[in-house]
Amino acid sequence: MPTDILPFILALVLGYICGSVPFGLILTRAAGLGDIRNIGSGNIGATNVLRTGNKKVAAATLVLDALKAVLPILVARYFWGEEPAMLAAFGAFLGHCFPVWLGFKGGKGVAVMIGSLLALAWPVGLIFCAVWLLIAFTRKISSLSALTAAATAPIFAYVLGTDRLALTVLLLALLLFFQHRENIARLLKGTEPRIGGEKTAA
Repeated sequence: MPTDILPFILALVLGYICGSVPFGLILTRAAGLGDIRNIGSGNIGATNVLRTGNKKVAAATLVLDALKAVLPILVARYFWGEEPAMLAAFGAFLGHCFPVWLGFKGGKGVAVMIGSLLALAWPVGLIFCAVWLLIAFTRKISSLSALTAAATAPIFAYVLGTDRLALTVLLLALLLFFQHRENIARLLKGTEPRIGGEKTAA
């Protein structure tokens, strides 16, 4: 194996391992809330954890899911450079969405994308959060907020960063859209639940 490829492989594997830690499942069980996979949409992310009614556990899930992207990115950047760090972000996203420990059924990637963007290019991460909050405040639909923020993130990454950063962010956005395919179908039908409304859908 060429030695110049090894850092990229290590960064990808490190990202996947960190990203695959199911904090939503771990925290809800530790809090005595049961198996999050049997609650609401069955998703292990912070949005579904919020459906348990425990805001503190949901907030902790959000923060930890973001940090499990930040950690491998910072480690990869320190040891191997910026490009492996971008691959670590991709690995963390894959690990969160498709964790081998849970039969490849994980979260939808919003928190992990926030963590990735903040670690790779913090201005882009802040803009992502601002767009999410703006749409959430005006439209009251969580999935639409995430999809809008993800759709605009590659543009800001290109303007404020590099071509490779923009490509990385685009790949993350495409994965996020894929994970939200059921939400997109409901948005098109006009049946997607609003924030604070019906909470049985993903």
